[in-house]
Amino acid sequence: MMDRSNARRGYVPDDERNFSSESMEIMRTASSHVDYLINEGYDLKQAITFVGNHFLLSDRQRLAIMRSLATKEQLENRETKRLEASKLCGQDVWIDGFNMVITLEVLLSDSILFKCMDGAIRNLAALRGTYRIIPETADAVRMLFDVLKEMKIHSATILLDEPISNSGRLKALIADIGESYPFKLDIQIQRDVDRTLYEKENVVTSDSIILDHCLSWVNLTAECMNRLRREALRVWERNKG
Repeated sequence: MMDRSNARRGYVPDDERNFSSESMEIMRTASSHVDYLINEGYDLKQAITFVGNHFLLSDRQRLAIMRSLATKEQLENRETKRLEASKLCGQDVWIDGFNMVITLEVLLSDSILFKCMDGAIRNLAALRGTYRIIPETADAVRMLFDVLKEMKIHSATILLDEPISNSGRLKALIADIGESYPFKLDIQIQRDVDRTLYEKENVVTSDSIILDHCLSWVNLTAECMNRLRREALRVWERNKG
């Protein structure tokens, strides 16, 4: 059963103020300070706290900056391993299930998404282990599968985190939708999805830790956004020089 009490995934009313044009200018300035600090060896969370306090940033603004930035070393590593979606023809892909479904739910809910330094699209939905299927869930799965079908993949393995609530219901929904698609589909509920994906190629996720460890990854959220002609916010500016 779908939960309609929170149908707009990732939406917080204060975001209209948090990410107004004026606020975005302040955040880009703050991001440049954080970017400098983390590339000088400072811890990201400590840098966010220090700079966030100086610029009086809200928790949501700090989280957006934290999820958007990465060190030059991290960016180079992730870019080296990033594959174009067109390279997936005949390939087996590994999908970080909750990461992708929730991000696409946010997209379809017309909530805020962020284009991050590494090109990944991330959201601010903080479910903290609690997940409910919403009206956009089925369409999110279909959108993902439509892209995979277009890319003519051989198979998709979707991993769902066991500790997250309603993982079994989401598995059943994905399996039902997947019956009408031509590629092989395997849906697994695991205790440690991240560690499994560390060892895989053709990983579909925006999770920064997984991107740092996996063998290769594909930015399928960006492909989905292109189809809807949606733009993500950018809270950072590329430093010159």
